Amino acid sequence: MLTLGIDTSNYATSLAVFDADAGEVVCDCKKFLPVKPGQLGLRQSDALFHHTAALPELMQKINDTVSLSKIQAVAVSEKPRPVQGSYMPCFLAGVNAATAFSLASGVPLYKLTHQQGHIAAALYAAGDKTLFERETLVFHVSGGTTDLLLCRGAQSIIPLGTSSDLYAGQAVDRLGVRLGFAFPAGVYVSEQAALCEERIKPKVSVRGTACSLSGLENQCAKLLEQGKTAPYVCKYCLLCVAETLLRMAQNALQEHPGLPVVFAGGVMSSDLIRSYITARLPDARFVPAKFASDNAIGIAVLAAKEHGVWQTL
Repeated sequence: MLTLGIDTSNYATSLAVFDADAGEVVCDCKKFLPVKPGQLGLRQSDALFHHTAALPELMQKINDTVSLSKIQAVAVSEKPRPVQGSYMPCFLAGVNAATAFSLASGVPLYKLTHQQGHIAAALYAAGDKTLFERETLVFHVSGGTTDLLLCRGAQSIIPLGTSSDLYAGQAVDRLGVRLGFAFPAGVYVSEQAALCEERIKPKVSVRGTACSLSGLENQCAKLLEQGKTAPYVCKYCLLCVAETLLRMAQNALQEHPGLPVVFAGGVMSSDLIRSYITARLPDARFVPAKFASDNAIGIAVLAAKEHGVWQTL
């Protein structure tokens, strides 16, 4: 029983196929959207164009691995989050492709959200199928979110906290672009941070399960003006993000003791953030980078659950 997942986020076109019988991802592929040097993102019209252009190529890559004629259900992320008013035009490319595939092949279509895909990919990669059926604290941390969520699988999502201003991924990307790196800049910031051996004490702003990250951008700019090296400032930035998330998690656990804590989203690909948090919160669950960053794996998994062919318990 094979299901196809499609996700067209703001910066990556992603497809994946999930084998519900084996409980395994058969294949997945991704293509990042091109962003011009010095820019901090893409206009939605440009993103929509690049997704539309990339989808046939990625469909062919999937078909080279497993015949698309064997797909029995397809799912797609149709908007960023499962809340009223959530919308971005770039998801229209994926919806159109999924709708056409569904109609042409006669298989059912399930419409989900980008955030549900991130959550499902993280829960799947954590290696504990029971996480889909019980309450879990999930962080979704990316260029457009710094959300702490109380989840039961990927279907019931209750927001517990977020950033009141800048998102973690924005802070990282803005620092990276300021240093001359390509956007998105997370991987380059992480590489620079790994070169710094100095001890750094992060300064953060957290109240309960809410945080503010706008000051982090200013702090990084000030450090650079003071002559601090790029590796030092990159490490400072990532440690501030890590300490922020750690405090949010600790405060949430006071209200929800004993719940698993899972970290999802592209920013969670950072080895430095993972090591910092797990040293202080040993039971925290991080997943491999390909499951943390934008992907269609979670959407393909949820297609199987929605279709009733993948039972987690």
